[in-house]
Amino acid sequence: MLPLDAWPTEARAQLVGVFTDIDDTLTTEGAVTPDALDAMSALRAAVLNLVAITGRPVGWSEPFANVWPVDAIVAENGAVALVRTAAGRIEKRYQQDAATRARNFERMQAVLARIEREIRGAHRAADSPGRECDIAIDHSEFTRLDDATISQVADLMRSEGMHATVSSIHINGWYGEHDKLEGARWIVRELWGRRLDEEMQRWAYVGDSTNDALMFEHFTHSVGVANVRRFEAALAHLPRYVARSERGAGFAEVAAAVLAAR
Repeated sequence: MLPLDAWPTEARAQLVGVFTDIDDTLTTEGAVTPDALDAMSALRAAVLNLVAITGRPVGWSEPFANVWPVDAIVAENGAVALVRTAAGRIEKRYQQDAATRARNFERMQAVLARIEREIRGAHRAADSPGRECDIAIDHSEFTRLDDATISQVADLMRSEGMHATVSSIHINGWYGEHDKLEGARWIVRELWGRRLDEEMQRWAYVGDSTNDALMFEHFTHSVGVANVRRFEAALAHLPRYVARSERGAGFAEVAAAVLAAR
């Protein structure tokens, strides 16, 4: 990982937008701090697209979609997006049809019950009532699970045919071929009618944990806030650059670097 000041000015100047994780990237101790919110506003004022992409549930994300200066929030690891319409309303858009979501939801609840029954200390995340397309087990938000138990939960999800990832706070599992990267590709098609893969050099991604590894791999301009070092040994793909500051202050640092090149 290179320091942020190694990010070439000419590369930053070519950006059309920024994707960002939410928990422990935009947020600090569970809240978006003024510096991170100001950074989001500054990026939008500079006519840069801004999309938050998260493992958090759509129900949890909806209040933020109403007030944050973002083009969209893609929730539940790419499954569903909250998009502001021309009329100013927030609408949900899904990658799966209603019948598929209903079938998957029933299957996921059975897996969730099995995890809580069979794995000691494993409990569903507090934001579970807002989830439509995935399940989540808390490992660091209100409950602490050790690495072995986190792996046990993820392995059980996979044994049930689910995809599983570990964020800075939750272990997420879902059915379907979406993930953060597919969610990013999808929202660029949905909102701008373009192919993200054809303009990957013109987007940055900011994240902090193992469920950002796929994004770190594919985005040339991938940046970790400083607390990404907590997961450094577990990351299959590291971000190209790393901020000096952690969490929301780190995001503000990244935004300032982008804006300084314009």
